[in-house]
Amino acid sequence: MVAMENGVPNGSAASIPHVVMLATPGMGHLIPLAELAKRLASQHGVTTTLVAFASTKSSTQHAFLASLPPSITSLHLPPFDLSDLPHGTTIETLMSEECARSVPALTEILTKLKETNHVVAFITDLFGMDSFDAAYSAGIERRYLFIPTNLHLLTLMLHLPELDISIPGAFQDLAEPLQLPGCVPIPGKDLLSPLQDKSNPCYRWMVHHASRSIEADAILVNSFDAVEPDVATVLQQQEPGRPPVYNIGPLILTESKSKSINTVPPTSSRAACLDWLDRQPARSVIFVSFGSGGSLPTEQMRELALGLELSGQRFLWVVRSPSNEGAVNDNYYDAASKKDPFVFVPEGFVERTKDVGFLVSSWAPQIDVLAHQATGGFLTHCGWNSTLESLVHGVPMLAWPLYAEQHQNAVMLAEGIGAAIRVPELKGKEMIAEVVKELMAGEGKGAEVRTTVPNLQKDALEGLSEGGAASTALAEVVGKWAGDQN
Repeated sequence: MVAMENGVPNGSAASIPHVVMLATPGMGHLIPLAELAKRLASQHGVTTTLVAFASTKSSTQHAFLASLPPSITSLHLPPFDLSDLPHGTTIETLMSEECARSVPALTEILTKLKETNHVVAFITDLFGMDSFDAAYSAGIERRYLFIPTNLHLLTLMLHLPELDISIPGAFQDLAEPLQLPGCVPIPGKDLLSPLQDKSNPCYRWMVHHASRSIEADAILVNSFDAVEPDVATVLQQQEPGRPPVYNIGPLILTESKSKSINTVPPTSSRAACLDWLDRQPARSVIFVSFGSGGSLPTEQMRELALGLELSGQRFLWVVRSPSNEGAVNDNYYDAASKKDPFVFVPEGFVERTKDVGFLVSSWAPQIDVLAHQATGGFLTHCGWNSTLESLVHGVPMLAWPLYAEQHQNAVMLAEGIGAAIRVPELKGKEMIAEVVKELMAGEGKGAEVRTTVPNLQKDALEGLSEGGAASTALAEVVGKWAGDQN
């Protein structure tokens, strides 16, 4: 351990272990890396530089980075021209291309950081695999892959190069669910969305990243054993040619930074939603949010609104303008609604539900909402950050996945561990009302989920405590840096 003073390790920068982390675009990638950096500082006296991309240099990101402790510095790569890519290029391709084109600039940054810091490791996530070339060139000896999601996603990526050869057709056409070692069987149509169209460049990018993942000295995963126990057992066994895997999660925001990561101007609306929760009975409200990047088509927004109304349950809904003109992940780079979202809910809905519902435009302080005693359920897109936040706060889930790995997360949560109920594929108002009532007050599957989630909450918190599984795993990784000299 390095001695700490005011959140900063004592000693010269040349002697303090320093880690450089590259956060590929998306708050869902940046937040867990920042939390890892906090944990490295508080538990092991390690300082960090967080490197972000110019494409996500927003007021939201700036405020978040400015809120981090002094042990974590940040900087942005220069902007890169992606105008040669065709209109409609997927987010996965945009991120991959931006990272590949950043290698010379990143090499320069890493080389300069090594001149003034004792750099012991470089960490990036799956879409940053080409940045390993920069770490190689800068002479950083230890390079780590960080998986901001879970072991199911990691297992799929580790097997993807061989699946690419053995499954010539589309994954969505598989006659049987894909069964990978230790994993819940995943129907082909629910597998990672960039794998669904093999003719799209994003598919080849995913195979490329998967092929390079074995170059990592180790793989750090933002998950914990209890939420996916069988695959955790499999990956804890060393396998020739595969880097060791460390479960170091859950990494979620350790405290509310409502002011720091706000994406809508009026602070009163945030305070109002929490004040409204204060007036509701314990565990009576279902929180409805599709993450910082998700939005629904207009028709699904309408059915959701009518379903919530029909359920008779109290609800707090973060409403965004619909995705009719683009994809369900249109808000990935900017969480703010492009139009007033309230004009898209059914006429009279707000007035009819004013006694049981509360609507917030674009953003709500999710950690505060999930931690509130009035919150008894979470209708979520199953993004992994949101999933972990829900589990850590003991809130059972309704799974309504949209993109990325969210569909396979939903299968894992509903069919595997039993922490969620899956919203039916045909999302009519009656079906939505039925599953909302089941989650909040049902005696069947709803009761099972409401029992399971608090047990997972206990396991998650125990793992983070001193001597717990996550803390022990991270300590093992850091232990390898002792005595390093660059």
